[in-house]
Amino acid sequence: MKRKLIAILCMVTMSAALFAGCGGGNSEEGQDSTQGEATALDGESVIVTMPTTSEPEAGFDPAYGWGAGEHVHEPLIQSTLTTTTKDLKIDKDLATDYSVSEDGLTWTVAIRDDVKFTDGEPLTAEDVAFTYNNCVENSSVNDFTMLKEAVAVDDATVEFHMNTPFSIWPYTMATVGIVPEHAYDENYGQNPIGSGRYIMKQWDKGQQVIFEANPDYYGDEVKIKKLTVLFMEEDAALAAAMAGQVDVAHTAASLAEQEIDGYSLLQVSSVDNRGINLPTTMPVEKDGMVYGNQVTSDIAIRRAMNIGIDREEMIENVLNGYGTPAYSVCDKLPWYSDEAEVAYDLEGAKKILDDAGWVEGDDGIRQKDGAKAEFTLMFNPDDSVRQSLAEDFANQCKALGIAVTTEGAGWDVAYDKAQSQPLVWGWGAHTPMEVYNIYHSLPDTGSAEYSPYANETVDTYMDEALQADDLDTSYELWQKAQWDGTTGITQEGDIPWIWFCNVDHLYYVRDGLQVAEQKIHPHGHGWSIVNNVDQWSWGE
Repeated sequence: MKRKLIAILCMVTMSAALFAGCGGGNSEEGQDSTQGEATALDGESVIVTMPTTSEPEAGFDPAYGWGAGEHVHEPLIQSTLTTTTKDLKIDKDLATDYSVSEDGLTWTVAIRDDVKFTDGEPLTAEDVAFTYNNCVENSSVNDFTMLKEAVAVDDATVEFHMNTPFSIWPYTMATVGIVPEHAYDENYGQNPIGSGRYIMKQWDKGQQVIFEANPDYYGDEVKIKKLTVLFMEEDAALAAAMAGQVDVAHTAASLAEQEIDGYSLLQVSSVDNRGINLPTTMPVEKDGMVYGNQVTSDIAIRRAMNIGIDREEMIENVLNGYGTPAYSVCDKLPWYSDEAEVAYDLEGAKKILDDAGWVEGDDGIRQKDGAKAEFTLMFNPDDSVRQSLAEDFANQCKALGIAVTTEGAGWDVAYDKAQSQPLVWGWGAHTPMEVYNIYHSLPDTGSAEYSPYANETVDTYMDEALQADDLDTSYELWQKAQWDGTTGITQEGDIPWIWFCNVDHLYYVRDGLQVAEQKIHPHGHGWSIVNNVDQWSWGE
């Protein structure tokens, strides 16, 4: 830690030079800005750091992940048809009304008629239809296979013709930014035109992007007129905060104990979870790959580990207390089932193993039918938190008589190896499709995508949820897929995954900056923090 602090202090000096002349903070014009503080003369600008991975590689184009990518957020440049509330229910943005046909195959959306793109051209249903049809044809990140086509009925009405019922379509509409058909080409993402709260004014790739308020925005007044996003690693972000050169700096639990004069720590709740898959089938080889695991295929092993690990201890040891226990991939969201929650019970876990015939040997490792209770747990070697969680889990499993060996595995091999070995994953999204994508079996293999698992009843509940008449009904069906009283994916069911924790997202915030109340953050420590930057303000 001492060596890291020395490195950070060196970065402070470099940051002062790097950010000389940048605007931020809330000083008045002419006021002496001491201690290297950056200043915003009008009190309406902010400088925010984000991880380098937050920079959109393909540009600010919704077809290639901007907004609706893996790390779901609301696009600042483009408007969306719907939006989500603080409790992750659906509200309207461009849409004034929407409805779905009785067979679930046609969504009709009425849109505002007073919206213009920043080049002065009106936004019409033609632009909406174009945006979605372009996503169907070209999206490289998101699944639009449920959509057959979008059709503009008139200037203010668009219809979505579906290939299959999709009750959670409003969640898709909350992340897809509308682009102008007349100004769209292969370079759109580099110089995007939208109708949202901000205009992208400057993008210095690998360094920063600058947004300015859209003067013709149709919604609530944009309070922050200029947003500068700096892409940097956590150590550099901390150094920039220590030098007083940024207003909001993302940080990690391992760095969050630093006291920075003029800043306080903001702790944001998330569904950015960490957990492990547990292959539920016995090993078989197919096409040169192994599917299944002899030890984790035993449900007693899976159930014992789920209640035999102390999640609070993990959070304290690995996250310095900055997190919450995780019991599912969707904790705290409207479709979460509280049946997933379990209490830590080491003795109960041991009894499960005893009753299942797993007998502890002289070496402390349990055995059953000649097989030892041992397996390898993989983690991404570039992620220190995942590595620490893996090692903590392995240490806790010793008390159960289960031997877990940890192993670093890059993503180039981890996806394939996860079909036979557990892997530390990170998930968490503002859509129930996260549950579907992890647990639903694929038609071509009869098994889930990321780890061998299948349950026909669970699949049926999720299929029915997608075909439900309304969102509230779908929430109930997603919950039944987790546990219906008889079967599901929770402790008393199949427990094909074990979830460890939801990682709090942490930020150093300059004193005087009022960050608006945050929605629960999804996976990814990036754009979510500025989802509502237009409503931030400077005060005393």
